[in-house]
Amino acid sequence: MWSDELEMRWRQLAEEVLVGMKEWRLQHPKATFAEIEQALDALWAKARARILQDAALTSAAADPVHAPPEERPRCAQCGALLEARGQATRHLRTSYEQEVALRRSYAVCPVCGEGLFPPG
Repeated sequence: MWSDELEMRWRQLAEEVLVGMKEWRLQHPKATFAEIEQALDALWAKARARILQDAALTSAAADPVHAPPEERPRCAQCGALLEARGQATRHLRTSYEQEVALRRSYAVCPVCGEGLFPPG
């Protein structure tokens, strides 16, 4: 769910990128275009990963087993409503090689035992 705290964190991340780029540029006044681009991409990659993680965790898909029954996932094998079976953390890598950890509910079919871990 969107919050003022989340918005503040994202603004702070953007500010850190801007300040970091300014500091990097002052330390590398003769950098080439490619070097500047690489430095900027490295700074944004960290902020991007955190924003991506936050956005994924605020998604309704992050915890589908606690949604209203009509919105809960069904078993791909038999069609029964899936039930929560605790939480687990899934570790993913962004396109800029940053790790993102998503803590999600694991769901299991009470009829056939098929499991579902919500996608990243």
